[in-house]
Amino acid sequence: MSELHLPLDPGLRRALDDPADAQGRPPEEVALDAVRAHLRHEGTHVLAVAEEPARDHADLLRRLGE
Repeated sequence: MSELHLPLDPGLRRALDDPADAQGRPPEEVALDAVRAHLRHEGTHVLAVAEEPARDHADLLRRLGE
């Protein structure tokens, strides 16, 4: 596994430490879960944006493929 070091301002670090303490988990695990959730959300958004032109131009794309 690759490591990534992120500088966090004190407010963001407290915002990370609070749920980690409440859940009895290391802050690194909470941060990793947050990154995974964000990337899932972004992936869904990017896919939706990419599919829009394909839907809008489906007939043209079909004709170009013939």
